[in-house]
Amino acid sequence: MRRIALIAALVFTATTAFASNCPNEMKAIDAALPKAKLDAKQTAEVKKLRADGEKFHNDGKHAESMASLTKAKGILGIK
Repeated sequence: MRRIALIAALVFTATTAFASNCPNEMKAIDAALPKAKLDAKQTAEVKKLRADGEKFHNDGKHAESMASLTKAKGILGIK
């Protein structure tokens, strides 16, 4: 029983930490996008991925949010 409680606590903590990072990723994208040297197709893709990431975050789907935001950051060439 203790193991189950411990695992549940760890999962909750990891999920909470992961979820709170989504806004930081969105801020990084927002800051980098105006300065980025991308073509129109890449710019549109980054904007779509960023919007998808925000929607996923708002829907509580933080793994999907981070995947989308990470892809957008990759196109922008930021870490």
